[in-house]
Amino acid sequence: MSVKLIIIGGVAGGATAAARARRVDEFAEIILFERGEYVSFANCGLPYYIGNTIKHRNELLVTTADALRDRYKIDVRVFSEVVKIDRDKKEVHVKDNSSGKTYIESYDKIILSPGAEPVKPPLEGIDNENIFRLRSIPDTDLIKSYVDKKKPKSAVIVGAGFIGLEMAENLVERGVKTTVIEMLDQVLAPMDFEMAAIVQNHIEEKGVKCILGRAVKSFRKSKSGLIVSTDDGNEIECGMVLLSIGVRPENKLAKDAGLDTGERGGINVDETMRTSDPDIFAVGDVVELKDIVTGLPVMTQLAGPANKQGRIAADNALGRKSVFKGTQGTAIVKIFGLTAAVTGAGGKTLAKNSIPYRACYVHPASHATYYPGAGTVSLKLLFSPVDGRVLGAQAAGTDGVDKRIDVLALAVRGGMTVYDLEAFEHAYAPPYSSAKDVVNIAGFVAANILKGDVETVNWNEIAGLGSEYVFIDMRDKDEVSDTGIFRKAMHIPLNDLRKKLPELDRAKKYIAYCATGLRSYIGCRILTQHGFSAKNLSGSYSTMMYVMDRIENHGTKII
Repeated sequence: MSVKLIIIGGVAGGATAAARARRVDEFAEIILFERGEYVSFANCGLPYYIGNTIKHRNELLVTTADALRDRYKIDVRVFSEVVKIDRDKKEVHVKDNSSGKTYIESYDKIILSPGAEPVKPPLEGIDNENIFRLRSIPDTDLIKSYVDKKKPKSAVIVGAGFIGLEMAENLVERGVKTTVIEMLDQVLAPMDFEMAAIVQNHIEEKGVKCILGRAVKSFRKSKSGLIVSTDDGNEIECGMVLLSIGVRPENKLAKDAGLDTGERGGINVDETMRTSDPDIFAVGDVVELKDIVTGLPVMTQLAGPANKQGRIAADNALGRKSVFKGTQGTAIVKIFGLTAAVTGAGGKTLAKNSIPYRACYVHPASHATYYPGAGTVSLKLLFSPVDGRVLGAQAAGTDGVDKRIDVLALAVRGGMTVYDLEAFEHAYAPPYSSAKDVVNIAGFVAANILKGDVETVNWNEIAGLGSEYVFIDMRDKDEVSDTGIFRKAMHIPLNDLRKKLPELDRAKKYIAYCATGLRSYIGCRILTQHGFSAKNLSGSYSTMMYVMDRIENHGTKII
């Protein structure tokens, strides 16, 4: 007897589950309900259509209802919203949004893929017609039409997450002067402050104004469009507003059906994507599942995990055994030619959950510097101080960030250590890498710390240092002339260090730095082997240049 499988919701999770289910069972009865018109579309491509990078709207459609019907023999019902699940009778109540009529459909198994909805706080004026949200094709049509026809001169984006910054880039590309307002004191919340500061600096150079650490209080109409008021009394006039302040799981259907949900409101699922009802599975933005680093429940709004979960849910709904081993939040974004990416746990998450970790920073070239086009890859590696297990990584740069974060994502998932990164064998030719790849270098630096070859100081530890610490700038003279040195720092180029040793005070503790940390590491090895107390400033000047304001706000003058 064939299984009757109902899939509620399309896009990444639901559409993938439908196609996988048909490949697993040619004879199953599969019905996919989608309350809107579009069964599967490229959420991540929406900003680029608004910005005219993607020229044709149909390129956003991953697949269509007709394509699913023709290729996979799936009963696809668009404009059909499931409004109730009756678990006792194993029936769903479906509202036809075209006619308004409701009917009942039986089921053997259900896969829930309702997704998440944009957060809409109860602020004064938030229903103004010039305030937009971006989550769907219709949202995109509204925004693009407004930009095309009204040609606003300015915009405010509320929220500095991935979508918010992608929209900032695309609006600027359309000639719209853009301001980003964010409640946090940084952009891109998944990144740690110092890495997000690289992104902030870059987008500000491109003309985006960032107002951080401020909340929006209200919106009101003005002659040119809208006035956005913040909690410090500031008012910004603009032609349009985009809300990009996060999403919440669309869990009403599940909660009304009595399915278990977690603290964040997501549907609880096991490793097979099964809910608290053995015949109902859930996938995508609506579920809570295990973070593979912390072991804690998390919610991720990412297409990759949603696709994988759809496959796994379909397997299990049709009698196969497949498991989802957890998520790690791997994500990447391109903003004005800069790429920023994360994987695994960041420092904020590890500290919040009292998970011990160490961190190091490297800033090597993306490929051999003698070959044209090399850029800098700024990379933060987080690892266990006990066994060196890789816990997470964050990177930013103009070239080669994507492949490094993917390698490190695999290292996190595989439980690899920094010693494995040292041994990592990569494909090398001058246009692609260096003989020692960025990943190798991060492994070398982290392993040196764990082996005791060098002690390090990170940027956020400087404000707490006592007067016994003295900085030594080990850069060359021309570098110092260009940028200046840290306040009260000694300047001893690395090549002059050995002959300057007799002039150093052995009662002092020295912190060495250079441009990226390599020369200062060598300097520390010289100092410690000659009996001096020395630490290396991890990431050196290349990290510090982005966070000096934060340190100086704590009373430590750097420059």
